[in-house]
Amino acid sequence: MTHRYIQSANLPMPVGPYSPGIGFERLIIVSGQGATDPATGQLAGAGAAAQTEQCLANLRTILQAGGSDLQYVLRCGVFLLDMKEFSEMNGVYERVFGDHRPARTTIQAAGLPGDGLRVEIDCIAYTP
Repeated sequence: MTHRYIQSANLPMPVGPYSPGIGFERLIIVSGQGATDPATGQLAGAGAAAQTEQCLANLRTILQAGGSDLQYVLRCGVFLLDMKEFSEMNGVYERVFGDHRPARTTIQAAGLPGDGLRVEIDCIAYTP
């Protein structure tokens, strides 16, 4: 049993010494994704809704590079800079995941890595 690193040219560069995703057998563990738009290298908006949209797009890119997608997510961790933005994040999250309801933990973080970053999301998924 060995693990594999999951990377894609369509992802923002990691801000530290870690892999965007790692696969082990049929599991895919995705590192926390911020709202950096890989096309521009900039944050995708200042608000929680736009940033959640980009975080989930970045998760999807990594999952697809590993042979999975959002409908195979088992668990998400959501980190908000301000819990007052929960409903804004949750509305986008609900729309993107549709009827699929992965387990989830949402917390307010004291800080996130990047100026202006309001949301970060990680996940665990499987390959079908």
